[in-house]
Amino acid sequence: MVETVNQATFYLPNGGGIIVRPAHESDLPAMEWEGQYTHFRQLYADHFAASRLGTTLIYIAETLEGKMVGQIFLQLYARNAELADGIHRAYLFSFRIKPEYRSQGIGSFMLQFVEDQLLSRGFDSIRLNVARANVRARKLYERHGYHIIGVDPGVWRYQDHLGEWHTVHEPAWKMLKKLR
Repeated sequence: MVETVNQATFYLPNGGGIIVRPAHESDLPAMEWEGQYTHFRQLYADHFAASRLGTTLIYIAETLEGKMVGQIFLQLYARNAELADGIHRAYLFSFRIKPEYRSQGIGSFMLQFVEDQLLSRGFDSIRLNVARANVRARKLYERHGYHIIGVDPGVWRYQDHLGEWHTVHEPAWKMLKKLR
């Protein structure tokens, strides 16, 4: 691993490398993953605007050739202080690794990277919700020290790229990790 303040490189067993770095505005189209997440275009743009205000951090994982293979968002401040209070606790969300890059250590590397970023900013815990149906992700979080603290009905809304509002029902486990 090669690390700078805001960026780190993870070397794969096959000799390739993955760079984790802060997202740039030019990365927003690639976050749609060739159309799979186009409906989240406005959501991504809103969170990128929040990153410019310092209330959200967005990191991407890309190959050495510049192909985006993962992303992770961290909300530092939220209206609901149970999620993120801006001082001690941050909220992790929209963490994705493209299927063909899973089970190679990239997700674990990204988790450790963002936890280190939060520690350097003085945060001491991280909260997330993981869909109850996503057993694989829950097990990843548990391997990294996260534990279930409750259940969440998982009801949230977003405005899609066409301006239409959608309500999502995705029951979730609330998880927490103490960073120190």
